[in-house]
Amino acid sequence: MSDRATAAGSLYGFFMAVRVPGESPIANVSCVGATPCSAAGCRPECPDRRTPLDAVVRYGFTMSAIQQRRPDVVAACAGLMAIASITAALRAMQEQPNPTIAALLLLLVVLATATAASLRVSIAMSLAAMLAFDFFLLPPFQGWAIADAQNWVALFVFVMVAAIASQLSAAVRQRASEAVSRKLEVTRLFDLSRDILLTTDSDTAIADVARYVARRFDLDAIAICLPTPAGWDLHQGGERPVEPSGAHLDDALRLGPREYEEGRERAILIPLRQGSTPVGVLATWSSQRDVGTLDALGGVVAIAIERAHLLAERKKSEAVIQRADLASALLASFSHDLRTPVTSVRVAVTNLQDLKLPADERRVQAQLALHELDRLTRLFQGILDMARIDAAAVNPQRQWVSPADVVDAAVAHVGPALAERTLQIDADGLNEIQVDPRLTSTALAHLLENAARYSPAGAPIAVSAWTNVDGAHFVVRDQGPGVAASDLEHLFEPFYRGLKTRHATGTGLGLAITRGLVAAEGGRVWCENVPAGGAQFSIVVPSPVRVLDADVT
Repeated sequence: MSDRATAAGSLYGFFMAVRVPGESPIANVSCVGATPCSAAGCRPECPDRRTPLDAVVRYGFTMSAIQQRRPDVVAACAGLMAIASITAALRAMQEQPNPTIAALLLLLVVLATATAASLRVSIAMSLAAMLAFDFFLLPPFQGWAIADAQNWVALFVFVMVAAIASQLSAAVRQRASEAVSRKLEVTRLFDLSRDILLTTDSDTAIADVARYVARRFDLDAIAICLPTPAGWDLHQGGERPVEPSGAHLDDALRLGPREYEEGRERAILIPLRQGSTPVGVLATWSSQRDVGTLDALGGVVAIAIERAHLLAERKKSEAVIQRADLASALLASFSHDLRTPVTSVRVAVTNLQDLKLPADERRVQAQLALHELDRLTRLFQGILDMARIDAAAVNPQRQWVSPADVVDAAVAHVGPALAERTLQIDADGLNEIQVDPRLTSTALAHLLENAARYSPAGAPIAVSAWTNVDGAHFVVRDQGPGVAASDLEHLFEPFYRGLKTRHATGTGLGLAITRGLVAAEGGRVWCENVPAGGAQFSIVVPSPVRVLDADVT
């Protein structure tokens, strides 16, 4: 085979090396040689089949198949094939190739390889190009001796330029890779910071941060360890637990980052500091992230811990402020509600001291005093009920009672407030429910008192009670101004008054007490506006139902 044929085969093989993987170049190859094979299908043992071109093509196809899996190997193979192709092409075209052109072409291959492969492969390509340049392209050809001194200079410059270019390319690629890694880490830290800022629950803030760290940094094992008087509190965030001993955590908190063996893995502990004050330890496996990244991550986690503490302090402060506001509102409300009955009782008692007062007038004054004392009793009973609700000390004592009896007890409880009202009662007296009669009737009484307070004078108040599979139902409907849509959600909060009823008197605890008493029995209460006017308050208490004198549940 001639030198030109060999060069052509080398070039063809190089192009095959960079073809799209999966397209076999061998299927359409014909035998190349002095005498082409005349057979319809070449056999593997055919001498013409085993030509340099065939070897090059096969090698190019093999290299194409592994292109995506081993970049350095692919780049090295492609570089070697390119060097061989250029060398063969130059020798085929000219008996004595121009050293400058040859050096530039080979240098181009070295630079192309350096941009795609590691420094080690780039240096290897430089040496391979130098050897090919010296052996094939510098006279005397096919020998290592160099006849012309200028060629020594050309060879030296070629080697130096190739080596420097390889190092620079590798350095640039390394820095680019580091920049991409840093950008990724910064993005992850930013996303983690955003997650931390969106955390508002102080009770679960630390556990949430541990989960955020595991998710954002793709860690399957991470733990935020906080010192407590009883030892260490570990908040796990990954799928695998990290449970370092207290001694290791103490050392890391006091002395700095620590690594220790645990089974087949090494755990790394990073202290978390707020300024110079250690507040905890970040624990993970050493294979997860490098120490520098974990140290930066520890700074963000330390800030998250401080924020969690601030959230807890704010929650406590808000609770204190809320208690103070409630106390102020309670005093203001009670001072007003106590003044009227106390004044009335005092006037009645003063009048009763007059021995000359007629008997009928004395009876009226005594009834007035009793009425106001009943009013004070209900007021203080409401205070006690609210205190019990706040202390979660309401324990229902269930017994069988009819819904009609509950309604009657509620009406009797607030009888004076309903003295001038017309009640429309529709209560089930044929079935019995198992509820706490006092709690249920007291809750219903507060609804009746609320309806009497906000209904126009002379307007009837409808009360209904029935049973079904859900339990006992009690409904109070008035013909008052109704409730604004914005108030429905807050209507059962202590001391809350709707926009339409801010002028009304009362402590503002009645509906809150109703909700607390009903909730203690496992029930619920809600309000809705009636299309015809007014508001409707409904109570549902879960309960078995039985027909009087028959056990049917």
